[in-house]
Amino acid sequence: MTIHSDHPFVPPEGDRDPLRRLRGRMPAPVTVWTTGTGRDRAGLTISSVLVANGEPPRVLGLVDADSSFWDEDPESWVVNVLGAEHRFLADAFAGTAPAPGGPFTLGGWSDGDWGPVLADTSGWLGVRRADVEPREVGWGLLVEGTIEHVEVGAADAMMHLRGRYLEARPSTLG
Repeated sequence: MTIHSDHPFVPPEGDRDPLRRLRGRMPAPVTVWTTGTGRDRAGLTISSVLVANGEPPRVLGLVDADSSFWDEDPESWVVNVLGAEHRFLADAFAGTAPAPGGPFTLGGWSDGDWGPVLADTSGWLGVRRADVEPREVGWGLLVEGTIEHVEVGAADAMMHLRGRYLEARPSTLG
């Protein structure tokens, strides 16, 4: 067995996808979209999110078409904005970390009017599906919803940048 200083699953520098490398340098919010109630809950970590203010305000996201989140073809959902303390939860909902009993066993959840709400989020949106059919964009489905409710939490949000989670704090420079 040989021990390497390089990551065993990262392609060599010349073989890396330049679009993926550039996208990784663009900070993205870390959210968990949730739907359903009780045992019929589903959720997915989503960082490809856009919130558009207007009448009515909208949220758009790129959702993995093969995920259990979209299996139920939800009419409503919650966009839970995660903070730095939710790193493991984000990985569990992304399917990259173990969650015996399922990811909803992590954290405190309540069933809201739009879906499951995480107790200590940086904020959350209650969303109703828009009258626009999801369509394939790249490797995901572009999903659009109308924002019906907004809650702003006290904690700072978390972002994803270059494969890592970082706490997004207001600048102290002035």
